Amino acid sequence: MKEQYVVGRNPVLELLRSDRQIDKLYILRGERHGSINKILGIAKDRNIIVQQVDKKKLDSISEGNAHQGVAALVTGFEYSTIDDILSKAKKMNQPPFIVVLDGIEDTHNLGSIIRTAECAGVHGIVIPKRRSAMVNQTVYKSSAGAVEYMLIANVNNISNAIDELKENGVWVYGADMDGENFHFKTPMTGAVALVIGNEGKGLSRLVKEKCDVLVKIPMVGKISSLNAANAASILIYEVVRQGYEEEK
Repeated sequence: MKEQYVVGRNPVLELLRSDRQIDKLYILRGERHGSINKILGIAKDRNIIVQQVDKKKLDSISEGNAHQGVAALVTGFEYSTIDDILSKAKKMNQPPFIVVLDGIEDTHNLGSIIRTAECAGVHGIVIPKRRSAMVNQTVYKSSAGAVEYMLIANVNNISNAIDELKENGVWVYGADMDGENFHFKTPMTGAVALVIGNEGKGLSRLVKEKCDVLVKIPMVGKISSLNAANAASILIYEVVRQGYEEEK
């Protein structure tokens, strides 16, 4: 993936206020004055990795430009649209198989989900633009490069995205501990979208209401929930299993 650096306080602030993806922020070690605090606040809200570095590192990054104690690493990943994902399924003469992520914040989880999805033949993944992990170098590495082969749509609103999928004949299944039935007892064939919630909060209320069916994974141990990437893997491969069964 192509990378570039944006340096200087005002340029970085403008970048943070845009929808542009930021992989990482580099801040001069010990620098906490003026607009740096504002930059750090926005970065925290957007779950952007912040690394404190020495002046030598920033001087190297900025290549002679005035960095004012801050630089942003921008990864040039090209996001797709829901239409792109649906078109891919149509070209392959397959019912759409889509994974929707409702606020996955951990980049390692996102990378793991992308890796599983690619192996399982998922046509695309949908993520929100705000309060969600974005595709960066950590995601690239934890997906073992699967990012390069996966269409990822970056949408303004997950609820609206679900409506769009429904309008295109996709049946939407949400993963929730209060689901009506276990995943392996729920028919999940044809055009399918699986919705996986945030690592701590699960599905948001509105997204939960938008799902056609809520399914649950049996939990019999002392820990009450699975890692989001593990839960996604179980559900993704249940869809694959049911698809093979239907073909027999």
